[in-house]
Amino acid sequence: MTNMTAFNAEKYIEEQSKYILHRIKKGEGRLYLEFGGKLVEDKHAMRVLPGFDENAKIKLLEKMKEHAEIIICIYAGDIISNKTRQDFGITYDLEVMRLIDQFRKYDLSINSVVVTRYIESPSITNFINRLERSGIKTYKHYFTKGYPTDIDTIVSDEGYGMNPYIEVKKPLVVITGPGGGSGKLATSLSQVYHEYRRGEKARYAKFETFPVWNLPLKHPVNIAYEAATVDLKDTNMIDPFHLEAYNETAINYNRDIEAFPVVKRILDKITGNELDYKSPTDMGVNRVGFSIENDDECRKAASQEIVRRYLLAEVAYKKGLIDENILERMKLIMEEVQMNRYDRKVVSSAEEYAEKKRKQNPERYENIIVTAIELPNGKIITGRSSRRMVASAAMILNAAKYMAGIEDEALIISPEILNNMRNMNVETLHRDRSALNCEEVLLALAITSMTREDARNAYDHLKDLKGLKAHCTAILSERDEQTLKQLGIDITSNPEFSTNNLYPR
Repeated sequence: MTNMTAFNAEKYIEEQSKYILHRIKKGEGRLYLEFGGKLVEDKHAMRVLPGFDENAKIKLLEKMKEHAEIIICIYAGDIISNKTRQDFGITYDLEVMRLIDQFRKYDLSINSVVVTRYIESPSITNFINRLERSGIKTYKHYFTKGYPTDIDTIVSDEGYGMNPYIEVKKPLVVITGPGGGSGKLATSLSQVYHEYRRGEKARYAKFETFPVWNLPLKHPVNIAYEAATVDLKDTNMIDPFHLEAYNETAINYNRDIEAFPVVKRILDKITGNELDYKSPTDMGVNRVGFSIENDDECRKAASQEIVRRYLLAEVAYKKGLIDENILERMKLIMEEVQMNRYDRKVVSSAEEYAEKKRKQNPERYENIIVTAIELPNGKIITGRSSRRMVASAAMILNAAKYMAGIEDEALIISPEILNNMRNMNVETLHRDRSALNCEEVLLALAITSMTREDARNAYDHLKDLKGLKAHCTAILSERDEQTLKQLGIDITSNPEFSTNNLYPR
């Protein structure tokens, strides 16, 4: 298994907070810091940098909370289209609510929520009403007239001046959002414009974890960023502006490099050339590359993440969520690091066990589904589908039993309990399925653990499944996928549906 000390999380928080505070204390006015990527629960960073704390960024803000307040941006179109965050399976508007709850846990100051590129819509009105009636101030920002070419219009009352000024008090204003395209840059620049208009100085900077500017262009950690943003068609590049200005190689990505001339002209127009940014890398504050302590382990972990992303892309294509060209690009990215789908060990383990069962009894096991999980000691545990429960539920039970030292054949949940729950699904709830899903089996285990010691021992080991890799030979139901993610299991699957039904329930 991967060495979990490849990245020094404590050093990162210390270094990063010092660097941001240094920017604040330069005496050049309030700092608007655009946070790209995930501010909370950054599981991508955790996977490619073993040892990275998924909440490292919010913890560093907690360290600076006396200096900072937060503005959350969400694009109006994402509310209307019910855009979904893949890792949590929730829409962007609900993600804003979740972020607010997370920030409150860390006692961080939430200034407001901004609906960017605002248009009138019942769903947007409902979203704003819910926030304001919960005591969260909201603002409406509009499409910037003249953007991106007409700088004189952009930096005028017709451009950024059309947006209301967001009343802020602290020297560091963090601008974040539920995902890419949320309008963070426009909100930041609009605020800088209003600050100067009010006779105050302000600056803009950007916090992007990936790509890591001081790692090589073709480092797997940077290539994994391209895999994570394959649908956006992001491409890592050597920052030509940085190379020309400093004769130093720095890595950035195409959208930031392409936008830099426009952003620089806007900032120069607003500030009167007071901000001496010579490259998009200059605008960044990221120190993640300085906390890598085992480069080889990070390379291995990032390569595994690329394989994982390819498997997710296969399923997304099967579901009709992405085009074939995106899947093909994802395959090229995987091949660039000389990996294939079977470099994820649990894939071949699940497929081989399923094939073995089919050969043993072709009639009985024709539609056999198998889920395999790799334990910290490298052992593979499998679970197969049955009339009683789905494959992933069987895998969870088998893995928990193994960790608790319980014999594989032992029945730690009463068959009567499982049968009663199955009958309730069909006879009382009128569901098309009788096999219990992951959530139902976990509930049965929790109930049984109150009266049986072996069930209690298995139940206590569920927490040890967090961070482990698993793979299923068929596409999971949304409910099972969500349950596995809540357990912290890193699950992938083959691009095959478990049923021919177009509306599986």
